[in-house]
Amino acid sequence: MEDKELKKFKELEIQEEQREKHNNEIIDEFEKYLISKSLKAKTIGKHISNIKFFANSYLNRYEALPIEKGALSIGGFIGDFFIRKSMWASKASINENISSFKKFYTFLKEKGIISADELADMKALIRDEKQFWISDLKSY
Repeated sequence: MEDKELKKFKELEIQEEQREKHNNEIIDEFEKYLISKSLKAKTIGKHISNIKFFANSYLNRYEALPIEKGALSIGGFIGDFFIRKSMWASKASINENISSFKKFYTFLKEKGIISADELADMKALIRDEKQFWISDLKSY
């Protein structure tokens, strides 16, 4: 690699590390929020695992977005990335992810990080696309 290309690669790598750190800080806050809602440890663990996978394996690396900007990216995640890349993808795991997204982005709305319109748009996306995601899953 040329010096210019190497420098650009290093800059992108640093940006990715910064987004992941930022994502994890918000996810840690989300975990505390879930604990305050008296959810079972297993349920909290599943939500955190789902959100971390979405944030750091998909949003950060494929879309170069921080998690709070990803509400409308869940279609690309579930409808393509998740069903292709996750050996555990199933109708149940799609539904679990949807539940995690709704809880997480509701948390962000309550904190004032996203707007009510952004949350409503994400919920509409889920309502409109869910059957397509499940049907695409069956074709894999």
